[in-house]
Amino acid sequence: MAMTDSTGSTWRYTWARQQNERRRRAFRTVERAWRRRDDELRRLRALAVGLRGTASAGVGLPLALSPGEAVLWTMPGAQLVELRHTAVLPAPDLVVEADPGRLRHRLPDGVRVTDAGIAVVTNRRLVLVGGRGRRDWAYGKMTGLLHDPAAPVTLIQVLDRRQTSGLLLPPGAAAEFRFVLTLAFADAIEHRAAVLAQLDELIATHAETTPFRPAIATPAQARISARIPGGRRTVAVAAMLTLVVPAVLVESDPPVTPEVAAAATAAPAPPRTRPPSPAPSPSVVRERRCGAPANPMGYDYCGGDRVREPDHRVCDWFDCVPQFWAGHGYLVLCRDGAVSLTGGRPKPCAGHDGVRRTVDR
Repeated sequence: MAMTDSTGSTWRYTWARQQNERRRRAFRTVERAWRRRDDELRRLRALAVGLRGTASAGVGLPLALSPGEAVLWTMPGAQLVELRHTAVLPAPDLVVEADPGRLRHRLPDGVRVTDAGIAVVTNRRLVLVGGRGRRDWAYGKMTGLLHDPAAPVTLIQVLDRRQTSGLLLPPGAAAEFRFVLTLAFADAIEHRAAVLAQLDELIATHAETTPFRPAIATPAQARISARIPGGRRTVAVAAMLTLVVPAVLVESDPPVTPEVAAAATAAPAPPRTRPPSPAPSPSVVRERRCGAPANPMGYDYCGGDRVREPDHRVCDWFDCVPQFWAGHGYLVLCRDGAVSLTGGRPKPCAGHDGVRRTVDR
């Protein structure tokens, strides 16, 4: 038996069920992404505490270790790269990337591959054991270090070598390599605690972005536009036509025939005085929205304060993009008519033809 409200309608319950399902899907998507990042940060924290390395980890490697040297990490399939031109790299630092982007297996301009082999990170140096020989980068001699933000390439400068060189790693191993290298360099200068402090701060900051469950939509919140095919857009077009069509009819003059003209000149009508039109009541003055749909939150397209934390009812009054609540910017209107929470972020309204305007309040 279908559920009905006091008026006997079922469409309100259908609307509420669909709204709640859409909100649940969006929340689950955001929550899964948040949990993946939280697990990764905590894994790195545990790795930073427990990664000490052992000499036995280098057994079987074609590499002679110095007394007290321990192997922290190894990766086969690494490639030695060299920079064709002269460049000055930034000094090595202990920054842990807050949110490393996705890397593509490609070579930046001016970089060439000269060898391939096994990359070995020890507590004293980075080594590539390749088919043409061995290349060492001692931490104590590093003067420059650069991780490419778009490719799995790390470039290094050292005091005893003029040419800039580095490693090209498999994309899936680049983030782990960069973190271990940062940790090894921090150990070499006795600043591992600084890396741990960064990770603690990243974990605390990430905890502040914990996604909240969306509010439950009720049948009473359903608007009549939900029953009309096309929803709010159809209602907006109909409202516009009701305003435009009467205005066009009033402004258009009927054709004047000779009989009408003669009658008008023969018997002029007495002048009539038009009664003064009453001032519009404040209650009937139209709300300024500049094309935005009517909404109880006061959002419009007229310019003002940007909306960075929209009301939980925003998707009841505006057409929201899929995964709307996954955005971390301010509220914008996309060119396809949907609203997105990606203003101020890279590629806002991606997949929706770009940004048309900002939603303000």
